[in-house]
Amino acid sequence: MRIIISPAKKMTTDTDTFTASGKPRLLSDTEVLLEYLRQRSYGELKNIWRCNDKLCELNFGRIREMDIRGECLTPALISYEGIQYQYLSPKTLESEALDYLQDKLRILSGFYGILSPMEGVEPYRLEMQAELCPTLEKASGEKFGNLYDFWGDKLYRQLFSDEDTVINLASKEYSKAVEPYLTKKDRFISCLFCEMKGEKPTQKATLSKMARGEMVRFMAQQKIEDIEGIKDFTGLGFSYNKEISDEKTFIFIR
Repeated sequence: MRIIISPAKKMTTDTDTFTASGKPRLLSDTEVLLEYLRQRSYGELKNIWRCNDKLCELNFGRIREMDIRGECLTPALISYEGIQYQYLSPKTLESEALDYLQDKLRILSGFYGILSPMEGVEPYRLEMQAELCPTLEKASGEKFGNLYDFWGDKLYRQLFSDEDTVINLASKEYSKAVEPYLTKKDRFISCLFCEMKGEKPTQKATLSKMARGEMVRFMAQQKIEDIEGIKDFTGLGFSYNKEISDEKTFIFIR
């Protein structure tokens, strides 16, 4: 069983709390993206990143200084600082829970493709839905206008290389990088965290991010090894609703 989550836009450098272990497995593809970004003007990057000048200046500097194969890297799990990661709170987990995450958890990334928690990364900005304009062209002549085409089925193949079940706690933006390649034998279970609006379950973005972080923490602390154990999650007042769930979608209601 694997668990997938999204990255976060906000990142930090922390080489003191944990030591990074290993490099991202698709680093040669990341090098292609890094070179593409380094060749872009400030204005082109601002359009790709869709951010304000302060953030653009920060990341414009980062791409010129980053050493993605260096030794002074931050473990991916503590590099991201978004709401989901705040509720996961990896720095407070015991070693056995961290070992569980290293084995089970994978972080999808527009820049790195797919990451294990302790693989070393540099802070970056590149969301999966980013449009590559101008088009990225490889030496082989292949052209890519977006990151979904660039990564193709590589993330899917990494996830299902030795597993047939993936628990999807990623946002739609990132799960879209895997879902088109699923086969009938693959088990891909999405967990949704909702509140009832009348008779309809409705998701709220911030609350969903909080719940995803809590769910990952719960699974790590309880060392969940099968999908039935997921249904026991009660964090933030959520509980599994059997009536409106199905074999592909587990719905938790608060």
